[in-house]
Amino acid sequence: MIYIKSPEEIELVRRASDLVSRTLAEVAKWVKPGVTTFQLDTVAREFILDNGGKPACLGYHGFPGTLCIEVNETVVHGFPSQYVLKEGDIVGTDCVVELDGYNGDSCYTFAVGDIDPKVMALLETTRESLYKGIDAARAGKRVGDIGNAVQSFCEHHGYSVVREMCGHGIGKSMHEDPEVPNYGRKGIGPVLKPGMCICIEPMINMGSKNIVFGDDGWQTRTKDRKPSAHFEHTVVITEDKPEILTTFSYIEEVLGDRKF
Repeated sequence: MIYIKSPEEIELVRRASDLVSRTLAEVAKWVKPGVTTFQLDTVAREFILDNGGKPACLGYHGFPGTLCIEVNETVVHGFPSQYVLKEGDIVGTDCVVELDGYNGDSCYTFAVGDIDPKVMALLETTRESLYKGIDAARAGKRVGDIGNAVQSFCEHHGYSVVREMCGHGIGKSMHEDPEVPNYGRKGIGPVLKPGMCICIEPMINMGSKNIVFGDDGWQTRTKDRKPSAHFEHTVVITEDKPEILTTFSYIEEVLGDRKF
């Protein structure tokens, strides 16, 4: 069932989205060679709790972290660990915050020090594809229009789109209907209506679109072990253009002259 949010509910999603955005900016301060992904997770958890929120991923169906950690070829749902970030790595940090009963969800993929220019191009394209998808999320259009915008942009640049994982609705639950794939045809899928809150999150691979699941049932990586990038915003459909409820502006303030 797709839930249409009232203005009051949208405001609650907005507040949770602001907190998750500020959380990822706090994490951004710590992304550098020599830091473990467990340390990043601890920073996120403590910041959320200190600001009155709840780390929604922690304990969700047994998930062990506040952040889904995505280092290099890890696509989604990586566990925080004692892995030490090194120069040239990329690390995605996917986070969901619950605040006053509503959720906000965002992901940002960071560069650890200086990275290969080809990997930087992957990050740039993936982030830009997020905004292509958001721009397609107009009232009266369909979910397929979002996926088509992401897919056509990324494939034009020579990258592949993960099929098994997708965006989703959000509100009282972190995952609500509808599913929001990053591929598809225009004009198919559920109609986008004002008051729908959805998460758009391109997961884009440098090589093949194929992924493999770990024995834990959570962690996924690219089959060819080439890098994967992931960016996400929480968005509300309005009568006019879509409104982005999360923001990367806090992260950008931390990064300064660095893009990622």
